[in-house]
Formats: sequence, C-alpha cells, structure tokens
Amino acid sequence: MEYVENDVRSLLETMKQAFSESQVKCLMQQLLQGVEYLHANKVLHPDLKSSNLLLNNCGELKICDFGLACRLESSRDSKLHTETVVTLWYRASELLLNAKEYSTPIDMWSVWCIMAELLSKQPLFDGRTETDQLGKIFKILGTPNDRTWPGGVKAKGGGGGGVLKVHNNCGGGGILRQSFPAMSFTGGPVLSNAGFDLLTKLLTYNPQNRITAKEALNHPWFHQLPLPKSKHFMPTFPPSYA
Repeated sequence: MEYVENDVRSLLETMKQAFSESQVKCLMQQLLQGVEYLHANKVLHPDLKSSNLLLNNCGELKICDFGLACRLESSRDSKLHTETVVTLWYRASELLLNAKEYSTPIDMWSVWCIMAELLSKQPLFDGRTETDQLGKIFKILGTPNDRTWPGGVKAKGGGGGGVLKVHNNCGGGGILRQSFPAMSFTGGPVLSNAGFDLLTKLLTYNPQNRITAKEALNHPWFHQLPLPKSKHFMPTFPPSYA
C-alpha cells in the first residue's frame, strides 16, 4: 500500500489551530467524493471516523479500514443489523436506538460527525456508553419525536424508550448553532448559514431524510466564499510516527 504520512485524528490532536473553513471544505469534498463512490458501487463502509481518514502531504485524503465494509443490493437497501457497527462517537441515532437494519445513511451521519470534528478539533458527541452517547446527542439536537422522525422512535423500542424518558429536549438545533456560530470573537469554530444548513441535513434523526453524499457534494456551501482550498495548497505536517 502507498505511504501516507498522517491520519486526521492524530493531526487534530496535535495541531495548534483547527483547519480553516476553506481547508475543511477541501477535506470534506474529498471525503464525500469517496463515500459517494462507495455508495454508488453499493458498498457500505460502515466505520467512518477521523482516525480512519489518512492525509498525505499532497493534500490528498484517503479512506481506510474496510474491516466492517459490506455490500448492498442497491445503494439504499437495508442490511440486517447483526452486530455492533460504527465506533460509538460516530454511530447514527437509529443504531443507538436499536434499529435492526441499516443502510448508507449511517455512513452519512458519521460524515457529519467528522465535519464537526474538523471544524472544532474535537468530537461533538464523545459518550462513554451508548446511553451517555444518546444523552449527548439529545442535548444538542433535542429528543426525537413523531415530528422529527415519524414512527421511528416507537419502531426502535428496546433500551431507547427508557433513555427518551430521561433526557428532555434542551433546545435542539439552537444549541447546535451555538456550537458553530456564523461569527466568533473568541477564535472558536464558525460556520456560515449555508454550512449550517448542510450540517442539519446530514444530522437528521430520520435516516430517510438524511442527505446523500451526491447531494451533499452539490450543496451551495462548497460554492460560496471561502472556496475549497486546492489540495496543492493544503498544509503539510511531519509524519505522525515521528
């Protein structure tokens, strides 16, 4: 296999400053192009996370670790949920609520978690257990209900019902917007209205409404200033092994 100097998670842990918005757009375009290619070829990853993304000193992003990858009959077909998939911090809400089947939308939830991590340098949902993970998601996005996910919560049943009674809606998208404001005077992550719109379309509870990789690539966020940085002008970093 080709030599790649770093993985994204290690870079985020050692960088003094987060990637700029134009650099994040460059990385997200490449990630979405890779995911779109997988889904178009009926392949589900499904363990996308920052430590499974490699970045070389030519600004090229590579998706790695296909140990859990599986093939679907079509890009939106469901696969029977027979084992725990996706690292906890990047695991979609339907899996945490005991969904018995899953499909390409679980990869797109992970893509959103990676986008938030690129902007802020740290995972947004860093739960220690599945229950803790759900609590952190509900605190930021609000508790799912029949309006945000018609019939979805009831259909999942299992442990999810008990958790829903404990965690109330704490403001939903408003708290998410506070984490990624349009402007900041403290040096924190900022995100335009178009960028926030992309976030919310990736991070929707109902998997049927979650934006696809192909749709995300055509989102206006990638066409507004600042434009995505060219790969050739991305920063370089010492190899992580050093």
